[in-house]
Amino acid sequence: QLVESGGGAVQAGGSLKLSCEVEGGSFYTYTMGWFRRTPGKEREFVASIGWTSRWLKYADSVKGRFTISRDNNKNTADLTMTDLKVEDSATYYCEGGAGPEARVTEGDYIYWGQGTQVTVSS
Repeated sequence: QLVESGGGAVQAGGSLKLSCEVEGGSFYTYTMGWFRRTPGKEREFVASIGWTSRWLKYADSVKGRFTISRDNNKNTADLTMTDLKVEDSATYYCEGGAGPEARVTEGDYIYWGQGTQVTVSS
């Protein structure tokens, strides 16, 4: 089970940190990813981390602003978001799949959480 937290409302230019806690399973074997969806659109890839930070991938739209990380001792995967823009507003989903590399395709993931809302105002 994946449980996201940390969403909320923030003004443009602000920061938020999303956290995903994985309950059960062998977390260290999972590649973790963050996806987001806005109403009327399909989920889009945001960031992914493989078994270690050796493997990292980011969507072009968030490069330099978002950082994905993981703590295998706490079974958590975080997404630190800075310099937020209005277009970053979405429901963010944490997803887990088979490792070891980072993955950008949602079909490669087999576990996901309920999502957490991020709203960025101008």
